[in-house]
Amino acid sequence: MADSKSRIGSGKRQVRTQVRLTEEQSLALRELAAQEHVSIAELIQWAVDYWLQMHGKISTEERRKRALATVGQFHSGKSDVSERHDEYLAEAYGEWTSS
Repeated sequence: MADSKSRIGSGKRQVRTQVRLTEEQSLALRELAAQEHVSIAELIQWAVDYWLQMHGKISTEERRKRALATVGQFHSGKSDVSERHDEYLAEAYGEWTSS
């Protein structure tokens, strides 16, 4: 986990807050932090970022990256999509709104 993540908050202003945890949560976080060689605060920041992503709070940059990752992943079977994409979208949206 620690190797695949950049430092949380690097270059961003951070706000200090307090969080109450159960003893079990605290112990589990301490153990995980030691395994990952990061602070408990960093683990909590990762968890908050993950939760926000899962609930639609994804940055514009991340959305752009995900959209670009889909390029070439799907095939319509049509050879003129680049020329007629507006027509195809209008047709598709018309089908979606009329059903």
